[in-house]
Amino acid sequence: MTGREAHRADRTLDCLIIGGGPAGLTAAIYLARFHLAVKVVDAGDSRASMIVRTHNHAGFPGGISGDALLGRMRAQARSFGVSIETGRVTRLETSGDMFEGEWGEGTVPARSVLLATGVHNRRPSIDESLHQAALKAGLLHYCPVCDGFEVTDRNIAVIGAGEHGMDEAVFLRSFSPKVTLIAPDAPHGFGAEALAKLSACEIAAIDGPCHVARIDGEEIVIDTVRGPLGFDALYPALGSDVNSDLALSIGADVSDAGCILVDAHQRTSVPGVYAAGDVVIGLDQISHAMGKGGVAATAIRNDLAKAAPLLR
Repeated sequence: MTGREAHRADRTLDCLIIGGGPAGLTAAIYLARFHLAVKVVDAGDSRASMIVRTHNHAGFPGGISGDALLGRMRAQARSFGVSIETGRVTRLETSGDMFEGEWGEGTVPARSVLLATGVHNRRPSIDESLHQAALKAGLLHYCPVCDGFEVTDRNIAVIGAGEHGMDEAVFLRSFSPKVTLIAPDAPHGFGAEALAKLSACEIAAIDGPCHVARIDGEEIVIDTVRGPLGFDALYPALGSDVNSDLALSIGADVSDAGCILVDAHQRTSVPGVYAAGDVVIGLDQISHAMGKGGVAATAIRNDLAKAAPLLR
């Protein structure tokens, strides 16, 4: 422990950050550089860690893996005295004018809380080991905005249904002339208008059910009602689940989709609690999450200063 870290360890936390993805770590760096005592509790399942290599993140012209980027951010945060713990916060409560979070290592009181808990992508029918192997091989993708360029002119499968699945297939059609939309578990049931749109975009539609079966050479093979079909890239378009349970447990307002509602400075409806990243709006973009993490950190600092001057 450095001298700076020891000094901060003796202080009540100014902010407990729940979630160690791009939003949470950016906020931690900002807050530490405001000379505030900060702890990050991270469950270790940031979706950024699923990224084999991102080429959209500015400053890395050759690209960078999600794990490498998170590793750099953790090192930067720790260099300014941020304590980063591995664990899942299972309880968050108010305690007078303080907050208390609980995870595997115990409980911690804090003057403010930043929720950067993100979302979880819904997966298609696929074995866990194959899921990990397909991600590593660059055959399975969850963000066409991030890496559609990398599958330019490749043979692409989209597993999805309804308007959401169709919209993702049409989006990917701007990168490749070979896109197939496969329903996950039932016939598509598209009406005439949707079928006409798919036809105009030259997107093939295959009814479900389907199962992602194996990797065969440089292809990922999907078992469909038309038999096994091989593709160069697979995009599940099945939506996501928002990790907003902790926000709900303390009475914070959320949208119908479960996203935490915030003001322009990332404040939730509960004073002293802030939120940033995909748990607020699931754009799946590292740059957006980092920007909102910086906004939240600045608001936290200024709000704490209003309650009691921050004197050096």
